[in-house]
Amino acid sequence: MTAPTTTGPWLRRFQPTAQAPVRLVCFPHAGGSASYFVPLAKAHAPGVDVLAVQYPGRQDRRGDPAVPSITELAEHLVPELLPWTDRPFAFFGHSMGATLAFEVTRRLEARGVAPVRLFASARRGPTTFRGDRLHLLGDQALLAELQALGGTDFRLVDQDILSMVLPALRADYQAVETYEFAPGPRLRTPITVLIGDADPKVSLEEARTWEQHTEGGFELEVFPGGHFYLTEHAAAVNALIADRLSGAR
Repeated sequence: MTAPTTTGPWLRRFQPTAQAPVRLVCFPHAGGSASYFVPLAKAHAPGVDVLAVQYPGRQDRRGDPAVPSITELAEHLVPELLPWTDRPFAFFGHSMGATLAFEVTRRLEARGVAPVRLFASARRGPTTFRGDRLHLLGDQALLAELQALGGTDFRLVDQDILSMVLPALRADYQAVETYEFAPGPRLRTPITVLIGDADPKVSLEEARTWEQHTEGGFELEVFPGGHFYLTEHAAAVNALIADRLSGAR
């Protein structure tokens, strides 16, 4: 099988490296977009071909209706990603993206295709539940939550832009807050979990529950920082990714 030469609406390839021996697909956080992973793509070229998922309802897909369901997003992504499995590949998902990457991995494994590794960042295991319902709150509460986690300072964002961002942000929060784990086989894919030691969204105990979902090996890496620890520790995170993918090369 030969990989496509161009990406469709669901994927972005900011640093094309067609000859790379391994591919990494990145899944953004709630409210995030594919461009969040531009620095990561540059850091790993040319040894790793990095793709980033572009959810509908933002940036160049702002005209597409947002999808408020992890399951629906996973179903959309599987056929989009299958043509890119022509070589060893791994997934990196941050926050909401970790849960989505897990669900895509389950579906690919059911088709006999498995990533060499799943990197689950800043997200508690799929069977943990806190009962969050931020997607039902007003706009300001939603924006304040994302800002408190270390995301964009929305006070500096134009109101017209905010009006375009909010529907996608709310849909993402709905997707992750209404997600329900459906029992099924454990993954064959090894899981590397990365968290910040001061992340209010995931505790050490919640992060360790990922181990229940794989028989391929589990490790937990803890960094100083909060929900967006990887911004401050990009070099260390990139070094960890490169080390774990070295065998796939």
